[in-house]
Amino acid sequence: MNYVDEYFENLDILRRKRPKLISLFSGCGGLDLTFHKAGYELVWANDFDKPSCLTFKKNISQNITHASIEDVDINNLPNADVVVGGFPCQDFSQIWKKPGLNGVRGNLYTYFAEVIRKKNPKVFIAENVKGILSANKGLAIETIIKDFRSLEPGYLVIPKLIDFSCYGLPQIRERVLIFGIRKDTQFDMLFPGTTHGEGKLTPTSSHKGIENIKKDVLNQEHMNIQPRTIEILKRIPPGGNFASIDKQDPYYVKGMISHVYRRLDPDKPAKTIIAAGGGGTWGYHYPEPRALTNRERARLQGFPDNFNFEGTFGEIRKQIGNAVPPIGTINFVNSISKLFKKNYKTCDIEKIDNFISKMSIKDLMKRSNSKIEFYASDLSNEELFSN
Repeated sequence: MNYVDEYFENLDILRRKRPKLISLFSGCGGLDLTFHKAGYELVWANDFDKPSCLTFKKNISQNITHASIEDVDINNLPNADVVVGGFPCQDFSQIWKKPGLNGVRGNLYTYFAEVIRKKNPKVFIAENVKGILSANKGLAIETIIKDFRSLEPGYLVIPKLIDFSCYGLPQIRERVLIFGIRKDTQFDMLFPGTTHGEGKLTPTSSHKGIENIKKDVLNQEHMNIQPRTIEILKRIPPGGNFASIDKQDPYYVKGMISHVYRRLDPDKPAKTIIAAGGGGTWGYHYPEPRALTNRERARLQGFPDNFNFEGTFGEIRKQIGNAVPPIGTINFVNSISKLFKKNYKTCDIEKIDNFISKMSIKDLMKRSNSKIEFYASDLSNEELFSN
């Protein structure tokens, strides 16, 4: 059994009630897969990328619409208990320039907010890259949180910066998850603390992540690789990149970002798997001098081996690199499921909201990013976060 299958054994399954789920900007279904396996009923999904929709249909549900959210009549969407989605992140990326809310795609989060306003789910989760925190000099995240807070009938909105390697993923991957809890539920959601890292379980290594992949599994094709690239990789040690090669070496290459010719360190989590980029950015095996296969990339992203991707090699790479790691959200989905099992603590969410609304986003992020396990109500506990 590989590490992905082991982690999914910890997923709580809803066997009586099947909460209804809407998924926006779904991609290939990384965020949806965990909810799907937990027993949630997908009632509507969308994405503008056709190969991603084909992958979604193959693995999760036929109930996905291939369309831009701008062309969707939100009024006609079915009602849902939960809304999830990773609104486009190119305008918030750490690697590229960050126009943020001034970018064409940066404002697509407003469609996510409109679905919340129209459908009033009990819980929502929005996902984005870490760069959203600094886009527009911090104004982007402030505006987005403010807009989510203003939605009726009222939501407690909690942003949290996640490094998924601290939840067992064999990859260092930082993403922002924004949780919304409808106030009238009085749901005191439990936010799971990190499970891996200092003083906890040893982080999952990239070697463990990609071990025991069967040869006949789909998406395990090897890329054609040039002899020069092989020579370049032979000069790079575990965890190294283009900068590991001596500048006087005839095989030295000049790179702008650390992803260029980055090789796995088998004893550590992989560096962030990216969705696109030119030569030298595919992610590289160790000890074999070659690019990672898409199945290996999928493993490092927490996808099970029976999740099969549709599209060309490059299209699949894009789907994997854009996805939310399925195993990284297991503990969060388990917490949300308590609401629908009617097995949860209650609290005065209005009181908590009044308290945290007076904080700056920076202070709220610092408080919500604690490595300890905490309930939503703990955010207003000064003593808990005094250190």
